Amino acid sequence: MNYPAVPIPTLTDKLIARKEGAIGWIIFNNPERHNATSFEMWQSLPLVLAAYVRDPEVRVIVLRGTGEKAFSAGADISQFKEKRSTAEAVKAYNDTADASSRGLRECAKPTIAMIHGYCIGGGAAIAVGCDIRIAADTAKFGVPAARLGLGYRFEGIKRLASMVGPAFTAEIFFTGRQFSGQEALDMGLVNRILPASEVETFTRDYANIMANNAPLTLAAVKRALIELNRDESRRELALCQEMVDACFASEDYKEGQAAFMEKRKPNFKGR
Repeated sequence: MNYPAVPIPTLTDKLIARKEGAIGWIIFNNPERHNATSFEMWQSLPLVLAAYVRDPEVRVIVLRGTGEKAFSAGADISQFKEKRSTAEAVKAYNDTADASSRGLRECAKPTIAMIHGYCIGGGAAIAVGCDIRIAADTAKFGVPAARLGLGYRFEGIKRLASMVGPAFTAEIFFTGRQFSGQEALDMGLVNRILPASEVETFTRDYANIMANNAPLTLAAVKRALIELNRDESRRELALCQEMVDACFASEDYKEGQAAFMEKRKPNFKGR
C-alpha cells in the first residue's frame, strides 16, 4: 500500500501514521518481527490517536500491520530482557501498554482493525480494543500467555469475555493455541472475514461509509459503548445524554432531514 505523504509524528518508525482523506491510518511497521509491538510503539499509539481525535478531517481510524503476514504478533519479546526483567520494569512496561490500550478503547472516533496474518497476544488485545474487526480468512488469532508464563490483567480478560463470552475466553487462554479466521468469526471475535485479496478494499469502503455519516451521532454512540464497558457505578450517563441532545440541536440534524426529503446525500459538518 502506498500511504499518502501526510505524516503524524511518532516516537519510532515502527509505528506509521498517515492521513488519507477522512481515514486516519495507524500501521504497525515491524515486519521482521511480524509487526510485534515494541515499548516505543506502545508509547506512540496514544499520541497518534489524540492527534486524530483533534483533527476534524479524520472521521474513522484504521489500524493495520505492514504487509499481509501479520497484523501484530504481540509484544516484541526481544525487548523483554531490557524492558521487563525486574518487577519495576514490568510495572513500567505494563502501565505504558495499559494506558495505550485504554486510549484505544476510549478513543472518541470509530476504530477498525484490518487484520491480515498473525493477530497474537498483544496484537489480539489491540484488535479487541477496536470497535470493528475485519479479517482475512487466512488470519490467525491467539493469546499464548500461558505458554510464556505471563500474567494477564483483569481488564484484558473482561474485555475479551464481554466480546466472546467466558467459555471461549477460557478456551483461548487455557489452550494458548492459534484460532483460524473462521473460528474467530464463529466465536464473535471478528465482525467479518474475507479473502485476503479483498480485505483492504472492503475496509476502505466500510470506513468511508462510516466517514460519510454524522460525526456527532458516531461520537454519541461511541461514548455510550465506552460507558457500557465500565462498571455501572462509574458510568457517565449524563454525558451520554448531553451528546444525544447535541445531535438533535446540531446543524447536521437539520442537514440530515433536508437531505432525506430532497433524496440526496447529506453533507455533514460535525456541528
